Amino acid sequence: MQPVNQARLQIHFCVLLWGFTAILGKLITLPALPLVWWRMLLVVAALLLMPRVWRGLRAMPARLIWAYAGIGVLVSLHWLTFYAAIKLSNASVGATCIALGPVFLAFIEPWIAKRRFDPRELLIGAAVVPGVMMVVGGVPHDMRAGIAVGVLSALFVAFFGSLNKRLVEHGDPLTVTFIELGTGTVFLTLLAPFIPHAGPAFMLPDTHDALLLLALSFGCTLLPFTLALVALRHMSAFGTQMVTNLEPVYAIMLAIVLLGEQHELDGWFYAGVAVILAAVFMHPLLNRRARATTQPELLGTAESHGMVD
Repeated sequence: MQPVNQARLQIHFCVLLWGFTAILGKLITLPALPLVWWRMLLVVAALLLMPRVWRGLRAMPARLIWAYAGIGVLVSLHWLTFYAAIKLSNASVGATCIALGPVFLAFIEPWIAKRRFDPRELLIGAAVVPGVMMVVGGVPHDMRAGIAVGVLSALFVAFFGSLNKRLVEHGDPLTVTFIELGTGTVFLTLLAPFIPHAGPAFMLPDTHDALLLLALSFGCTLLPFTLALVALRHMSAFGTQMVTNLEPVYAIMLAIVLLGEQHELDGWFYAGVAVILAAVFMHPLLNRRARATTQPELLGTAESHGMVD
């Protein structure tokens, strides 16, 4: 098999694994805060065993470490709100809200990167509004709080994706992931007493949840992270973005097959999803000649969201 074709299959497999994150988040019975805390802790513990991470830490200036640590706080808030949205609604709604991330990015990135605003990106923002309205109309009333939290999660994706992009070439990807997730673990530990209804961060999972957490941490984070690093050597940024845009599609399909969520949502929801995804696909189509810089360090912190711009 040609390296490019193999890379495409690897990226599709990674996106499929990332699609399982919403499913596992629904199946794990832990509240959102301890779920995210354990996921981060397990990944950080695994990264601690890699000499490459320690070498990267020794070579990194303190100022840059603090910058990545600040981004790690945003990462933890993204994951916290993402899984909270799933708990308040379902996996399909959570995945759909995250599809709004590139739309927010179209507005936030020019501000953070200090570049000129692109009116084509305004078109994407305008195109997604009808889709959001249809999604809200197609969701039962008791799930709408999940939509609000999910949109907040997508906003966090846009912020930390833009900040990571600005620092993309200044650190080893695994070291950056370690710093961000390690900081996120500490932040959630400190945050837990202020949101007691979410439960203690270190709540012990039962056997069922522990097995699913291991699958989430290693099967849906470290494994696709490693595979994607290899695949990105043989694929263009545009081609990779087109594949990663399929993550919400995979997540919704998996939710239908594994969780039977089609019975909870009506046709307006799926029509709205189609409009949102069309807007997301417009972004790389309108920017074929745009930036071709890959961002593998984002893989460990937000699955595929914002992986490539």
